[in-house]
Parts: sequence; C-alpha cells; structure tokens
Amino acid sequence: MAMLQMQRINIYALLKHCKGILETLQRRGVVEIENLDIRDSVFFKEDTGAMQAQYTRSANVARSALEVLDEYDKEKKGLLSSFKGRTPISRQEYDRLVDSTQDILKTAYDIVAYKKNIEQNEAEIIKYESQLEAVKPWLSLDVPMNFSGTFSTKAFIGKFAGKKTSGDILKSIAAVNPDIERVEVDVIFSDENQTCVFILCSNIEEEPLSDALRKTGFEYPAYQSPNIPAQRQKEIIRHINNRKGRILENVNNIKALVSYRSKLKFLEDYYVMKAERYKAYDELSMSNNTFVMTGYIPANESQKLKTYLEEHFDAEVELEASDTKDTPIKLKNNKFSEPVESVLATYSYPDRKEADPTAIMAIFYYIFFGMMFSDAGYGLVMALACGFMLLKFKNMEAGLKKSVKMFFWCGVSTTIWGLLFGSFFGDAVSVISNTFFGVTPPNIPGLVVPIWFNPVNDPMRMLMFSFALGIIHLFTGLAICAYNNIKNKDYLAVLYDVISWYLLVGGAILALLSLEMMGNIAGFTLPPVFLKIGGIMAGVGAVIVLFFSGRESKNPIKRLLKGMYGLYGATGYLSDILSYSRLLALGLATGVIAQVFNQIGSMMGSSVFGIIIFCLIFFIGHLLNIGINALGAYVHTNRLQFVEFFGKFYKGGGREFKPFKINTKHYTVKEEI
Repeated sequence: MAMLQMQRINIYALLKHCKGILETLQRRGVVEIENLDIRDSVFFKEDTGAMQAQYTRSANVARSALEVLDEYDKEKKGLLSSFKGRTPISRQEYDRLVDSTQDILKTAYDIVAYKKNIEQNEAEIIKYESQLEAVKPWLSLDVPMNFSGTFSTKAFIGKFAGKKTSGDILKSIAAVNPDIERVEVDVIFSDENQTCVFILCSNIEEEPLSDALRKTGFEYPAYQSPNIPAQRQKEIIRHINNRKGRILENVNNIKALVSYRSKLKFLEDYYVMKAERYKAYDELSMSNNTFVMTGYIPANESQKLKTYLEEHFDAEVELEASDTKDTPIKLKNNKFSEPVESVLATYSYPDRKEADPTAIMAIFYYIFFGMMFSDAGYGLVMALACGFMLLKFKNMEAGLKKSVKMFFWCGVSTTIWGLLFGSFFGDAVSVISNTFFGVTPPNIPGLVVPIWFNPVNDPMRMLMFSFALGIIHLFTGLAICAYNNIKNKDYLAVLYDVISWYLLVGGAILALLSLEMMGNIAGFTLPPVFLKIGGIMAGVGAVIVLFFSGRESKNPIKRLLKGMYGLYGATGYLSDILSYSRLLALGLATGVIAQVFNQIGSMMGSSVFGIIIFCLIFFIGHLLNIGINALGAYVHTNRLQFVEFFGKFYKGGGREFKPFKINTKHYTVKEEI
C-alpha cells in the first residue's frame, strides 16, 4: 500500500554524449522524460522528424518482410505461445546483431521485392486469363481477329447479344436495308449470351452493311489480335506459364530466406528503438555544444543513475524531491497484492494526496472472487494452470504476468471457499461414487460435506454472511477515507465525513439486529438495549451529516439543503449493502450448475456407454461452467471494488509513470547494470 517517492531529475551534459545518455536511459527504463522548452538565443529544439521517418520506414520494411515469410512459411507457434513474452538476448549478442543491421535490411528489401514481383506477375496472369477467356469463342476462326477483308471484299468480325443463327442475322440485316444482297454470315460460336460471327461482303456494299450491322446491335471485339485465335491462345498460355514460373522462382527465393526470420525480428525492434530514441530528442533543449534534459525518476533508482551518468558521460545531474499534482505515480506493493495493480489501473491511478488502496483491495478482491466462483475443483484447475504458466514462461510480459498471478491467487481463494462450502466439481465425488461404484462415500470434509456450511442448503446464512462482508468492506473504505484526511491534515473531515457515517450506518444496523423480525432473518437477535444504543448512534450521525456535510457553503440555507441531500445518501448505503447479495447469487449459480451437469451425466447409469457419456458431459459441462462463472466472478468482483468500495474514499486522477524505455515486440536486452 505505497507509492514510490518520485524525484525530479535534471541532466546537463555535452552534446556529443547525448546519444549515449539517451541509449542508457532507454535501456534502464527508469526516467520519464518531460518536454523542456527553453526559449532564448542559446538553446534550441532539434528537428528529428526526418530521422524518425527513416527509422520508422526501415522498421516497417522489416515488419513487411516478416509478414511475407509468414505467408509462405508460417512460423509454428504453440497454443500458449502468447505467454512466452519477448526473447532475452545478451548485450554481446545485441551488439553483434547491430553490426549486421545493414545486411539484414538489404535482405528485408529483397524479400519485399520478391513479394512485389509475385504480386505483379499474379496481376499479369489475371490479365492474360481474361484475354484467354475472350479468345476462346473465336478458336474456330482461321483468320486473324483484325482481318478486314481482301482487295474486293470487306470482312466484319464481331458479335451479337444472345443466341442467333446465320439466318436470323441475315433477316435482321434485310429488315434494316433490303437492298443488301451479297452477304455471307458464318457463325463462329453461339451460346445463350452471345453469337460470334464472321461476315463477308463486297466492297460495294461495305458502307450500307456497316450501317445495318450497327443498327442490329453488332459489336466489334474489345481486343483484335493480328494472330489467328488458336495461335493467340497458345501465345497467352505461354505468357501465363512464364509468369507462373517467375512466381515459383520468387516463392523459392523467399523460402530460402526463412532462416533470417529471427534477424528480421531483431531488425524491426532495433529500428523501433532508434525511432523512439530520436523522438526523445524532441523533449530536450540543446545549444551548439550542450543539452539539458528534465524528467521524473523513482527515488530508489536516482542515485545509481546519477553515479553512472557522472562517471561515464561527465554529466551534471541534479535531483530534487517532487510531490506536485503533475508528478507521475508508480506503485509498489508486495507479491500478494501487486497483481491487483492492473485492476486498479483500469479504474484510475491514485492521486498523490491519497493512499494506494491496492493492498487492502487485494484482500477483498481474492475473497469476493473465491466466494463467487466457490468450487474447490474449479479453483484447483485455475491455480494449477496459472502456476504452471508462471513456472514455464519465465519471460512473460510484466502486465500479463500480473494478471496470471492475480488469477492464481483467485484460484487459491476459490479452492479454500469451495472446501468450506463442500463443492468439488459440484457434488462430483458423491455422484461418481453412487453411480459407478454403488456406494455412499464417507463424509470427507470439503469434498463430500462442507467444512463450514453448504450455501445451497442454507442460502439465508450465506446471504447474511455476504451482507456482513459487505459492511466490513464499506467500513474499510471509510477508514481509508479517514486515513487520507489525516494524511492531508483535514482532521475535522474525519468527524464530518467518516465518523458520522460510522455512527449513522452502524447505529442503524445495531438497531435493526435488535428487532425480532430482522433477528429471525439473521439467525440471531441482539439484546433490546442495542435498539436504544443504535438509535442514539444513528441520530448523532444523522445530525452531524445534516449540519456539516454541506459545510463548504457560507449561505446557511444552502448549507442545510446540502445537508439534507447528504442525509439522503443513507439510502445509497442501503443499496450498496444489498449489492453484496451478488456473492450469494453467483456462488449458488456456480454450485447448482455444476450439480446439474453431474446429474445429467449420470443419467445413463454405470454401463460402458454411460461412463463415456458421463465423461463427455462432465468435461464439456464443467469447462463451460468454469468459463462463464469465472468471467462473471471477475466482472462482479471488479464492480464491488469500483462502485461500492472506491465510492467511499477514492478520487483517483493520478498520472501513471511512463518511463522512456525499450518498447520492443520480439526481443529484450539483458543488461548487467
């Protein structure tokens, strides 16, 4: 439950060391660089846009080359490959690969060029295939497509829409111009869509026949080859085969470079780092010989970095405490609560003036998730799966590792609650024992009978326990609110905004539990004296809320009206407490659905077929139940934190600490610092 103390760091050094210092900061990843704009005649901003564009372009070429390799030789990845994280390489290996970046980049350009050549040839094949389709109807024509006739004749080569005979065409021509007599029509090809024809006439009748053909819907072919169609077909096929050969050659060239995949991954990362490093130049102020940099650094990292920069780059480093509103937030928690930081981050980082609630939230988070999932078998599956991934994938990314750790602890909590409630894959032990072995299993605590109680058989007890946990959760939120007020030396706010609600809500609860009606529901009744004590507490709390919740207003009428509105907030506490009934609802849903799948699976009895059916239904049914109810537990646990818990004390609005670091995709460099 802590936020690291941040310091402002100012670095002054010679310009010749700028590249080395930026590379050091990028590798260590402990400084958030802030834009520094000194406006005078000495310092200036360097425009690095061209260099950023160059390195970004090179990174894109490497990325495109990798995509091409994956297209023709897909990289084999395991089912859990997303958990592997980036591959670590030593500093020596990094330096060796840096020396060969130009050769790797040339290979990347070659791969991209091969792919471009393939695409060009594929486009040409499509064009030639279109021409091949166009020439097929004319294959029986024994003259070139551009044949126009002889010395004394005129030839027309074209087509009509629809299916026609030579007689139909002659009748159409005669209908337009009866004087045309010496015409010969040869149908080359005919189907439902078109009729391809060769028409011959004397030179004398060329013009009237041309006019008549135009009026009857005659069309010339789009492409008129100087070759006979059969020859043109062979020529087109030769072109297509030639392009296919080129494609095969380029594909083989690409496959021959598959061994460069790992180097291309490094190249992409390397140029991304270079582009980001030059982008960092935009944050600096420079003179002709020096530069100035400013930013934020965690206090526990500052002295080590200061010493290193002063020894290796002869830099002047200034450190000063920073606790302003703009200071970024970096959380520090133990291994148990640290995984829940990712949940907090999805809501908002805490403000510098309030406490980090992660550690306390983690306790309730694991408890509530376990209660809602509430099956020891499911929890065991989750914990073992997450534990396996944490042990197997040592290089898992930090954010993903936090989530896996969080679900590991959620699985542990679920297992504990499942044993307390006597649910192990529902009532699997009893069903299997009775159905397939014909015996009633012994009362094994946690597996057959609950260690504590069974919520399915005693839902009211579970409901009251849920409400009790909810009240503790809400009151803990108020306690953190009091801590924040004390931290900020606003002591009266502790009385007006915290103790008042403790009195009002706590007194109301005591009074209700002393009533016989509520006692019957809760299972116990407080002595009658608590009715009076609770009433007095609630009354005192209500008076404080009424007169002081609107204390920021100077106008007494507005102050009283705000107080009345604040007092109306007591209904919000009732709503919040009722919200914790979801602990009962989701817990019951998980257990009941599990039992239903067990009963369905056992309906076929103890035969071989029944065993097979049971195994299938057991596996599929419980897998679905785990997926659906784990998601439900996750969503509703988050809601209880974000709405009910945070609503009592948390303002948020802090800015996450985002250091200048290596943001690579494939590799990470192991530094010996």
